[in-house]
Amino acid sequence: MDSSAARATTAAVRTHLVHVPARIARSARRITLHLPHNWPWQHAWTHLFSTAHGPAG
Repeated sequence: MDSSAARATTAAVRTHLVHVPARIARSARRITLHLPHNWPWQHAWTHLFSTAHGPAG
């Protein structure tokens, strides 16, 4: 994670990481999140998601 995201305020995190411009698709009981190409917050969001939903332990 870059240093600007590490020092971000709550409002900045909510604006850039929670308000995700994505499309949700369902197929075969599986949910897929389609993020836009060249989205500037993609790496920070995927890092947050993998940290939150990673393996237990």
